[in-house]
Amino acid sequence: MDKAIIIIHMHRRRTAAARVQKALTDHGCIIKTRLGIHDGVLDKCSDEGLILLEVVGSSGETRALAKALKACPGVKTKTVAIPL
Repeated sequence: MDKAIIIIHMHRRRTAAARVQKALTDHGCIIKTRLGIHDGVLDKCSDEGLILLEVVGSSGETRALAKALKACPGVKTKTVAIPL
């Protein structure tokens, strides 16, 4: 079992959020920790967002999740493998 951090940057959060959420749900069994951050509240809500995921599973499962996220418009990802 491998461990990794996937960093997700959404620069069109309102447009991408539904597809990103579907990808996260489809691969939810490997997500151990999820932290979402975005600037603004109420009437000053930002269209950019950042999600940090701690994932635990095979490298193939991690790659599949990263691929699903990269397919979402307005989304960039970076995966950092953590050797155990």
